[in-house]
Amino acid sequence: MVKRIVVGAHYGLRDWIGQRATAVFMVIFTILFAIAALRLPEMTHEAWSGLFRSGVMRFFTFLFFLALFYHAWIGVRDIFMDYINPVGVRLVLHVVTIFVLVGYAGWAAQILWRL
Repeated sequence: MVKRIVVGAHYGLRDWIGQRATAVFMVIFTILFAIAALRLPEMTHEAWSGLFRSGVMRFFTFLFFLALFYHAWIGVRDIFMDYINPVGVRLVLHVVTIFVLVGYAGWAAQILWRL
């Protein structure tokens, strides 16, 4: 039987790779998005809406937000685990953070598919 240590972060490589992968995706998306935005004929609501009419752009924008929220979750969770010692307070902060990030993901989906 393998004994698992349940104290502290101990997520290690998996979360390190997850955070780096989401960061790389967000950088690539940001560069491509900036290029697409700068190529718009004019900066009007109609032009911006046209940019997001494509299902592909909406999908990758939503993936960007999911990557951002996962990236934020890893960072905030590790900060809480390192600096918040009372387990009950840490649990409450984790739960509140999860609800906020899931709410933001729902809000992002609503905004993207309402255009």
